[in-house]
Amino acid sequence: MATTAELFEEPFVADEYIERLAWRTPGGGSRGGEAFDPKRLLEEFVNHIQELQVMDERIQRKVEKLEQQCQKEAKEFAKKVQELQKSNQVAFQHFQELDEHISYVATKVCHLGDQLEGVNTPRQRAVEAQKLMKYFNEFLDGELKSDVFTNSEKIKEAADIIQKLHLIAQELPFDRFSEVKSKIASKYHDLECQLIQEFTSAQRRGEISRMREVAAVLLHFKGYSHCVDVYIKQCQEGAFLRNDVFEDAAILCQRVNKQVGEVFSNPETVLAKLIQNIFEVKLQSYVKDQLEEHRKSDAEQYLKNLYDLYTRTTNLSSKLMEFNLGTDKQTFLSKLIKSIFISYLENYIEVEIGYLKSRSAMILQRYYDSKNHQKRSIGTGGIQDLKERIRQRTNLPLGPSIDTHGETFLSQEVVVNLLQETKQAFERCHRLSDPSDLPKNAFRIFSMLVDFLCTEHIDYALETGLAGIPSSDSKNANLYFLDVVHQANTIFHLFDKQFNDHLMPLISSSPKLSECLQKKKDIIEQMEVKMDMGIDRTLNCMIGQMKHILAAEQKKTDFKPEDENNVLIQYTNACVKVCGYVRKQVEKIRNSMDGKNVDTVLMELGVRFHRLIYEHLQQYSYSCMGGMLAICDVAEYRKCAKDFKIALVLQLFDTLHALCNLLVVAPDNLKQVCSGEQLANLDKNILHSFVQLRVDYRSARLARHFS
Repeated sequence: MATTAELFEEPFVADEYIERLAWRTPGGGSRGGEAFDPKRLLEEFVNHIQELQVMDERIQRKVEKLEQQCQKEAKEFAKKVQELQKSNQVAFQHFQELDEHISYVATKVCHLGDQLEGVNTPRQRAVEAQKLMKYFNEFLDGELKSDVFTNSEKIKEAADIIQKLHLIAQELPFDRFSEVKSKIASKYHDLECQLIQEFTSAQRRGEISRMREVAAVLLHFKGYSHCVDVYIKQCQEGAFLRNDVFEDAAILCQRVNKQVGEVFSNPETVLAKLIQNIFEVKLQSYVKDQLEEHRKSDAEQYLKNLYDLYTRTTNLSSKLMEFNLGTDKQTFLSKLIKSIFISYLENYIEVEIGYLKSRSAMILQRYYDSKNHQKRSIGTGGIQDLKERIRQRTNLPLGPSIDTHGETFLSQEVVVNLLQETKQAFERCHRLSDPSDLPKNAFRIFSMLVDFLCTEHIDYALETGLAGIPSSDSKNANLYFLDVVHQANTIFHLFDKQFNDHLMPLISSSPKLSECLQKKKDIIEQMEVKMDMGIDRTLNCMIGQMKHILAAEQKKTDFKPEDENNVLIQYTNACVKVCGYVRKQVEKIRNSMDGKNVDTVLMELGVRFHRLIYEHLQQYSYSCMGGMLAICDVAEYRKCAKDFKIALVLQLFDTLHALCNLLVVAPDNLKQVCSGEQLANLDKNILHSFVQLRVDYRSARLARHFS
């Protein structure tokens, strides 16, 4: 059986069990060269099965015995649990009885304590009243014999007694007890002074515990507030030695905040009183000294100091917000700040506007003086308005042209200075204006910027530039208006950026927003009208210059040479000079304009350029060789038109080039050329007008082919 038990290994696998049994049986395999003996293996299997059966019976008996034992023990355990439950119920009942008894005894004890207290309290009061009567008699006799009054170490007990006697004396009639009342009051005052002196000495020695003890005694005296004042005064001794009074104040409050809770029973009140004293004495005096010095003599420095001092004061207030100053510390600190600055803030915007106006005028005047320029007055109303309306409708120069000698009268430096001044004004306005007045004040500053930057500087430069544009028939005219436009656009981008960055945040949620936007829109439209007018007149001058070049350089013999066989030039001299001039103007326009304005102006110039060349070509008669030269000129003009990079302009010159082919094509091919892609859609009168320019037009053959 032992051998059988050894064959059972965990985990049990039947196949492996049989293999192990066969391997251990002699003749059960080929181990050691033994021959396989099936009978012997069968016999071993039969014997092993019998052993397993015997083992199974034996184990089954053991299992049954264990089950019986388990059932017996379970019954015994259940019986024991029932007995324990009964014992627990009895114990719980006893605990309830004990608890009721304890409650009864406690009630009796409390009742007894109340009775004892009811007896003891009147007794203590009587004893205390007896002591007070004894001390009162001493004051009545005029001789203080008690140790509590003569021993300086018992000042705390003496203070408690004299405080109570002082209250009693207040109720006594004056005529009978005037003398004793006076003595008690005198002693009360002496003790109060001694306590305050003791508190002061303890504070200087840094004895926090003694300070706390004395402050607790003084809390019931009238001089308690004087004790707080002494504490505040001594706290500030040596605290303001540096130049930065705001930083000194913050450090002082930080130090006192840590100490005041250890000394006083109401630390938030004491700290608030210290802060109030700092604001109303130290800061107010400092602010007054800094501002009054420049208030009437130097507006710029006054505004800078006001902004700086107000900012530093509000920053200090923000630091003090972390301390416990009572329920509404925000309102408390705001009132302190207002008490310091109210006299300066109520007329702040008037000072700001006055300074900004004088400063802006000075910047502009200094610039014009540097140019030796006497600024012309641009009138409004009456005749000036009439001239302006006539000029806008007719585009005619009214009045003599002014020679600006190439000066645009626009300065980046002036603009930067004006914008910088206005930026600082917006920052001061944001900080110093009352929230309800902020949009209104910001609008006033913006109006000043519009007046001086847009009207007095940009608009004046445009007006001067317009007056400086020569008439279209002037020779060798210098055209500077595009430079004015270029600089004006650049300046206005800066103006627009400041509008968005610094003005918008101040007015975005107020009705002033629409008013500012409308004002900005009006000034833009006003300047755009003058720019458009000036650009149009400048383009007219450009065309006028081209006319002068063509009139001076183009000869009638260019297109009808005397010797048809001896023409050596590729294009005429007039064409060369006109193309050179046009290319310079195109480049200038590109440098002066931005965005879509470049294409708009170039398209207008290109159309006028085409019209000029078209009308110019129709002034001449063309021989065959002259027609070829005209085609070469137009080809050069077309090459010049490509620089415009405008499809319409190039198309116009392509068509003009095709029209010039009519000057040289054989009479038999005229109809075919006229019906070509580029000329098919043109009016026949236009085609006819070009054919009429041929010197051979009068021949019957040509007239017959074109009829």
